[in-house]
Amino acid sequence: MADRFRITLGQLNPTVGDLDGNADLARQTWEKGKAEDADLVALPEMFITGYNAQDLVLKPAFHAAAQAKIEGLAQECAQGPALAIGGPFAEDGKLYNAYFICRGGRVVSRVLKHNLPNETVFDEVRVFDAGPLGGPYSVGNSRVGSPICEDAWHSEVAETLAETGAEFLLVPNGSPYYRNKLETRMNHMVARVVETGLPLIYLNMIGGQDDQIFDGGSFGLNPGGKLAFQLPAFDPEIAHVDLERGNDGWRIVDGPKAVHPDAWEQDYRVMVMSLRDYMRKTGFTKGL
Repeated sequence: MADRFRITLGQLNPTVGDLDGNADLARQTWEKGKAEDADLVALPEMFITGYNAQDLVLKPAFHAAAQAKIEGLAQECAQGPALAIGGPFAEDGKLYNAYFICRGGRVVSRVLKHNLPNETVFDEVRVFDAGPLGGPYSVGNSRVGSPICEDAWHSEVAETLAETGAEFLLVPNGSPYYRNKLETRMNHMVARVVETGLPLIYLNMIGGQDDQIFDGGSFGLNPGGKLAFQLPAFDPEIAHVDLERGNDGWRIVDGPKAVHPDAWEQDYRVMVMSLRDYMRKTGFTKGL
C-alpha cells in the first residue's frame, strides 16, 4: 500500500492586529484537521498578525506578542497534527516574515522569507530582513519545502529546496487580487513544478485589508503542471488534501476543482468583500 500524507488547508480571513481572533481561527482549523487524521494543518503567510500589517509589525511589543501567541498555539496543539502558520520572527536585531512549523508542543522549524516584494502595495524590503536560502522541514513521513509567497515567483528558493531534499512544495501566500491574477499565479507555479519536478500546493488567504483584497483560489499541481484540485475564490474554505507516494514520489490525489467566476463577477466580489471587511474589521456598523 502506498504512503499517504494529509494536509488540512485553511483558506481563511485573518484580521490585522487581532492576534486572539486569528489564533482562534488557527486552533479551529487544527481541530478539524485532527478530526480528519491530518498530518499537517497549514495556514497562510503572516496569518497570526493578519496581512498586510505594514508598520504595525515593526512595533516590538506587537511582534513579540505574535511570536508568543504562536508558541502558545504550539503548546495547545501538541497532541495531533503539525501546525504550520505564518508570523513575524525577531532575532539578533532582525525581523523576518516567517513560517513556523509547530509539533509536539513547540516550534520545531522556521522558514524565513528570502525574496521581499517592493512594488505596488508591498514594501517588505523596508519592513523585513531577507532570510537565507534554506532547506525543507520534516513532518511525519515527508520532507516539505515552503517558499513563502514571493519566494515562489522566483526560481532559486524552490530549486534550493528540491536540491536539499524537499519531496513536495507547500506555498503559503498573502497574494492580493487583480484582474487575471489567477492566470499569472498559475503560470509562475507551473514553472516551479516544471523546474523542480515536485508537486506544489498553493495556499492563499482571503479577505480585505484596506486597499488589498485577497481572493483565495488555492490549488494544487502535480508534476507536469496538471491541476489536482482548486478551491473557490473569495470564500473561506477548510480543505483536506491527500498526497500518495508511489515509485515516482508524492502525487496529490485528485480532488474537487472549483470553477471561478468570470472577470466581471470577480470584480464585483472584490468590491463587496472590500467594503464588508473594511466595515467589519474597523468596527463600523453603517455608512453615510
